[in-house]
Amino acid sequence: MKELLKAIIEPLVQHPEDLEIGQEMKGREIVLTVTAHPEDIGRVIGRGGRRAHAVRAIMKAKGAMDNKRISVDILS
Repeated sequence: MKELLKAIIEPLVQHPEDLEIGQEMKGREIVLTVTAHPEDIGRVIGRGGRRAHAVRAIMKAKGAMDNKRISVDILS
């Protein structure tokens, strides 16, 4: 899951070396946290949160395929 999220977000940022993705298991749920350079947070979230919503939808679909719940938190 972590690799998929990184593959989606990494092309969006200008400072890929500062991109960090954490993964934590909580029973059936996988919590992924995204931390990026402060200049890149806007690029990850997108105008009106559209990009963040799209990323969460992709990850939710992947989780449904694996019978897991996935949540994505974007931290600044």
